[in-house]
Amino acid sequence: IGLILTFLILLGTTVIGRLFYLQVWQGNYYRALAQGQQKFFSPVSGERGEIFFAGGQILATSSVRKSVYVSPREIKELDKAKKALSQILDLDESLIEEKLNRDNLYEFIKNKVTDAEAEKLQRLKITGVYIGEERVRTFPQETMASQTVGFVDSEKQGQYGLEGFYQDILAGKEGVLEGEKGLGGFLISFSSPNEMEKGSDLVLTLDYQIQFEAEKLLAKAKEDLKFENGTIIVAQPDSGEILALASYPNFDPNNYEQEKDLQIFQNPAIQKIFEPGSVFKPITMAAAIEEGKLTPQTTYIDEGVVRIGQTPIYNYDRRTWGQRTMTEVLEKSINTGAVFAEQQLGSELFLKYLEKFGFFEKTGIDLQGEVFSQNKEFKKGYEINFATAAFGQGVEITPLQLIRAFSVIANGGQLVKSHLVKKIIDKNGQSQEIPLEVSDNIISPRTSSQVVSMMTSVVENGFGKKAKIPGYFVAGKTGTAQVSWGALGIGRSGYSDKTIQSFIGFAPAFNPKFLILVKLDNPQAKTAEYSALPIFHDLAKYIIDLWQIPPDYDI
Repeated sequence: IGLILTFLILLGTTVIGRLFYLQVWQGNYYRALAQGQQKFFSPVSGERGEIFFAGGQILATSSVRKSVYVSPREIKELDKAKKALSQILDLDESLIEEKLNRDNLYEFIKNKVTDAEAEKLQRLKITGVYIGEERVRTFPQETMASQTVGFVDSEKQGQYGLEGFYQDILAGKEGVLEGEKGLGGFLISFSSPNEMEKGSDLVLTLDYQIQFEAEKLLAKAKEDLKFENGTIIVAQPDSGEILALASYPNFDPNNYEQEKDLQIFQNPAIQKIFEPGSVFKPITMAAAIEEGKLTPQTTYIDEGVVRIGQTPIYNYDRRTWGQRTMTEVLEKSINTGAVFAEQQLGSELFLKYLEKFGFFEKTGIDLQGEVFSQNKEFKKGYEINFATAAFGQGVEITPLQLIRAFSVIANGGQLVKSHLVKKIIDKNGQSQEIPLEVSDNIISPRTSSQVVSMMTSVVENGFGKKAKIPGYFVAGKTGTAQVSWGALGIGRSGYSDKTIQSFIGFAPAFNPKFLILVKLDNPQAKTAEYSALPIFHDLAKYIIDLWQIPPDYDI
């Protein structure tokens, strides 16, 4: 009995000891081994839909990207692995050696590996060196239309622009990836994702050639004018289609993570407000003419200054023009004339028309993150605020709001919704056209025609002469606005020496095919006549030639 009891005690001690060794001493190892050999089910995103320019050129697509990682515990030929990884991947050998000597199951070596690099490593067949693959978002045009398209982050979520706005449509339906893991969690087999579907494709209104030319002109102007920021918008005034949306500086969405200043991702056309200056004067004129308060031939006498209470308002360069018509007010960009027009209209009606033109609301364009100004200070109703707003100071808008408002003048009086997507194509190839959204007339066709004639006279006889294109009537208006200290983040009233110089116009004037806004922040030029206007001319001439638009008259 004693012998049997001793045997049982020894046997129990051995079993307990073995269990302690397996469960406690080697517990982590076997736990990893067990988990690694289990099946797994992982959610995976469907292939993201593509984004195309109107002509079919690819703006955003998905591709397979390769990466290299190692399992240090599996590597037998340390020197061979170290030298191969260093030479083929162009990495520091000491960095590779440090990672290979770590007691880990997994060490990441390099992302964005080329096919040639991956092929060279695979031919060497080094145990413990692995090539991984994943589908990533790529932008073949690189910096082109970058703020418009946005990017896709590491979590497969669209950020900014079109990628953010159409995230759900582009992302498609998620599936479930079923597979098995071996020792250390490495994938040894998998089955195809279950129920995964490709996202829908977007076909844009953007014209590849016009977008390219707009960005090229901005880049050249940056060298000549040294402006801080530049924006060009090209639209069709009768449909609201955006043909080009260019900004400078821009970024490469393929390498968005390298950007340090996150403001580079913002689209100035919809996410930055500004005081427009004299380009606003045709809006004031349109409202006053529509209400029958004046006509293009109405005259007033300019004395060089108008006083609102104790506050004087001067013309540019403090010039005095004498008796002038409202058409000449636009031609010579006379501030006191714009104040006269607003006073004939009255503050209440002026405010009503600015609201009708859409300056106090978002345009609703299909881009993520659009902002607008409440214009709370302007709306307080002080006489001085309405007077300065008549020539575009003290009222805040976005460039796209300005484009939409001038579309009203160009298209006969209707407010159209600006948009960037022409149609959506689903996984079955079925197309959904984006319908045109048009409001009731903001101004009458007659008023529209009169203001167009006034703006045409600006180009024919006024400060807009550099916009003239032989054979065509062009309507336009210059604007050189002072930048307030508040807009620069400085807590003081009044305006700085910095300017925003812009030109907005359309052609052919009496049957517009396109509308262009050029906006430059603080260029090294005296006025927009010498900065934004020449860019408008070159782009307008390019579009006329590209589309072969018939001339208005023989040269």
